[in-house]
Amino acid sequence: MAERKLLVLYGSQTGTAQDTAERIGREAKRRHFQCRVEALDSYDVANLINELLVVFVCATTGQGDPPDNMKMFWRFLFRKNLPPSSLCQLDYAVLGLGDSSYPKFNFVAKKLHKRVLQLGGNPLLPVALGDDQHDLGPDAVVDPWLLALWDKILALYPLAPGLEVISPDVRLPPKYTLHYLAENSPHPDGGLLQPTAPRAVPSELHPFAARMVSNQRVTAESHFQDVRLIEFDVTGSGITFSAGDVVMIQPQNCPEDVQQFCQLLRLDPDRHFVLKPTEPGTSLPALLPQPCTIRHLVTHYLDISCVPRRSFFELLSYFSTNELEREKLQEFSSAQGQEELYSYCNRPRRTTLEALWDFPHTTCAIPPEYLLDLIPRIRPRAFSIASSMLAHPDRIQILMAVVRYKTRLSKPRRGLCSTWLASLNPEQGDVRVPLWVKKGGLKFPSDPVTPVIMIGPGTGVAPFRAAIQERVAQGWRGNCLFFGCRQKSRDFYCQAEWEELVMKGFLTLFTAFSRDQEEKVYVQHRIRENRRLVWELLSRSAHVYLAGFPAHPPSHRLLSLPKQMPAAVAEALQSVLQLEGGLSPSEAEEHLTALERSQRFQSETWS
Repeated sequence: MAERKLLVLYGSQTGTAQDTAERIGREAKRRHFQCRVEALDSYDVANLINELLVVFVCATTGQGDPPDNMKMFWRFLFRKNLPPSSLCQLDYAVLGLGDSSYPKFNFVAKKLHKRVLQLGGNPLLPVALGDDQHDLGPDAVVDPWLLALWDKILALYPLAPGLEVISPDVRLPPKYTLHYLAENSPHPDGGLLQPTAPRAVPSELHPFAARMVSNQRVTAESHFQDVRLIEFDVTGSGITFSAGDVVMIQPQNCPEDVQQFCQLLRLDPDRHFVLKPTEPGTSLPALLPQPCTIRHLVTHYLDISCVPRRSFFELLSYFSTNELEREKLQEFSSAQGQEELYSYCNRPRRTTLEALWDFPHTTCAIPPEYLLDLIPRIRPRAFSIASSMLAHPDRIQILMAVVRYKTRLSKPRRGLCSTWLASLNPEQGDVRVPLWVKKGGLKFPSDPVTPVIMIGPGTGVAPFRAAIQERVAQGWRGNCLFFGCRQKSRDFYCQAEWEELVMKGFLTLFTAFSRDQEEKVYVQHRIRENRRLVWELLSRSAHVYLAGFPAHPPSHRLLSLPKQMPAAVAEALQSVLQLEGGLSPSEAEEHLTALERSQRFQSETWS
């Protein structure tokens, strides 16, 4: 009988694809498959030719790009020299997770499905296109697709005689077992302070503990939004970057939340423990020291402030000793209960910690070894670098809006990373922040003659500040910036810096202060007004850059803020091409598409 082995490979940016991949892994265990769940870039892609059964789960990022943890896999898979029969023994299925409000909806999943097919793979099902915009979220597509998938897989790999699918009433073992160390055993504490000895360039597994130099509010005190210009010292880190690159920051939970969590679960924050994998071949979490304290685990690893997913309530229901709580948890983890779960969790952005408060009997019965199955790890946050090494050697600056907004819950919602960074005061001692740098989506011209048109409302101006500093340090002119904000007196970031560069002839600046007059004025209006100059720059092969859209809270279904903004800017540019360049509407659209294809029009919109 064929060996019953399944490999689940995922590419995940925000954790949803990883969560879904782990769900498939659990369902595989219930069907007695030997199953491995791995990030695509952790998997040795050369082994793919030996695999018989693989499920790919992959997200698509805003611009139609693959997530960071599948970029190497992606490059390998699209190599021209791979023979068309490479994967002819592979049965596979692709599950995509995307957002249909973006033009390149589930682009990565569709392309992956097609490429594996080209290489000889045998698809078990058509590609699944999960959609974040659906009222029930991606599960509306995922649930029925998985039922169909297991039918197909069990037809190929039937259960051995006498074996049954493990009932959903039975709790699966945890990924790791947790062993407390005796109170009086010696603890090498060195593990908790990551060594800062010189090593390879900093990365997610080895971040650099950068000293925060300054943390300055750049909006007026009277302005509703708190925006900071924060500077870090990266001397001795080996970090280098250029304009358009991104700094990744690993945030942590605040002490009050950590204390509450430990009290709720009746955990002693100072107890030391070690983890052991339940199954051989499972690697330990890379970012946790061994031994580790409960406080370190909860502060630096468990994302207790994230909005919990359906899988959280499913696992929680197994621990419940209280019938009422268990029924509610089971409802939240069922397909029928997704609308209710959405109203309870996603719409008001309720956190994991708040959800645990609502199920007190269950919470105090959670076995500590299940914490790593129950709560995902804290993910790093990306910020566009807002400074140039040529202007500020050994420094990284970011322009950061402190995320804070109201939902129907009485407590305002706060962004984990921005709230933590805003709370740090470098004047009160040595403040360290774990960070590393990665290539960004924007690439600026490397010659002095190509002009650049930069359109950056709000904090979207950050990468352009880096580019302008970099270009000015080399004496390059031809810098044109369209900046938009609400009011000149309240949120005109870096005003003095821009005005000085305008005076010295290095910068042409157009500002749109939307609330300073009756009629709202945005950057697209300024582009139309200055169409002659924009056309003249475009005729001189200018590159056009767009950043900073959309600027809304983490749930785009929470508030319908202008996601159409890039479209409005694109329309303004098309009108320039029509009115000044004499192109027809279809020619203007084609011209913009051609600019995008040749990398002369680039945008970085965060979702």
